[in-house]
Amino acid sequence: VHVFSLILNFEASFIRLIDKVTNGSRIEINQTGTTLYYQPGLLYGGSLEHDCSPSRSIGYYLESLLCLAPFMKHPLKIVLRGVTNDQVDPSVDVLKVTALPLLKKFGVDGESLEIKINRRGMPPKGGGEILFACPVRKVLQPIHFTDPGKIKRIRGTAYSVRVSPQMANRMVESARSILNKLLPDIYIYTDHMKGVSSGKSPGFGMCLTAETINGTILSAELASNPQGQGAAVLPEELGQNCAKLLLEEVYRGGCVDSTNQSLALLLMTLGQRDVSKVLLGPLSPYTIEFLRHLRSFFQIMFKIETKTPEEEHMGGEKVLMTCVGIGFSNLSKTIR
Repeated sequence: VHVFSLILNFEASFIRLIDKVTNGSRIEINQTGTTLYYQPGLLYGGSLEHDCSPSRSIGYYLESLLCLAPFMKHPLKIVLRGVTNDQVDPSVDVLKVTALPLLKKFGVDGESLEIKINRRGMPPKGGGEILFACPVRKVLQPIHFTDPGKIKRIRGTAYSVRVSPQMANRMVESARSILNKLLPDIYIYTDHMKGVSSGKSPGFGMCLTAETINGTILSAELASNPQGQGAAVLPEELGQNCAKLLLEEVYRGGCVDSTNQSLALLLMTLGQRDVSKVLLGPLSPYTIEFLRHLRSFFQIMFKIETKTPEEEHMGGEKVLMTCVGIGFSNLSKTIR
């Protein structure tokens, strides 16, 4: 695969990470850092650790690992260090509550599937640490996930590091002031980490999830501006805006939230030679580009049907995605 653009700090760190989880990859970058030659090796896995670049959050690296982890030779157990929550990438909190249940639907489950936040790290300096563990599977199950169901509860986490612990409580109160009008079952945890676990920079933020009766999980999150960048954010405003973002995500609807659309489509593609269906909200620009990549790499085309809100009685336009898996099976998984 040839890529033409200047390779940035965090991208170089990503290439090193891919090199660690594989065996026999050949990677060449030219002198000026504008061309990358990559020859893939076997997905090896095992116990690893990696220091992510603080210019992007750990979520940037974790998103790719979630795609690859079920197909390793050995179960992956990796410690990632860096920024756990920022304003650009999906945070570790969101991936923990949305991506893991999605993997379980495809048959990747067990006690060894987990994301654990040992330390939080806010930008610009980071200092966070997480553990990601995932079992390997020979094949993925096809899914039929077309009825999102009604929302039954809202859960969330308000975190604060190196600022007053009161910040978290203020965020929770302002978020509840909006959400309480809509349903009673709301519980938002406050998470104030101290000392070494609080990383190197101050900050606070919030992650909210809405769960339906059918096990759909929709998420939204916000983080404060990094130290020394932009105006200071009031925790009350952040809490309210995060609640509004969650309501917008609920309006978009679907069985998978906009953060994990691409992961769901990839796992459907790599499933057995059987039909998989999933109902999504409006496709994000990232997902649309991802579908083009799926077509280039796997020659797979999805059947895309738009469902208007009249049929579904709620929210924005929905998209029903249908495909037949390519029958991928994990040949490197050791048979015991």
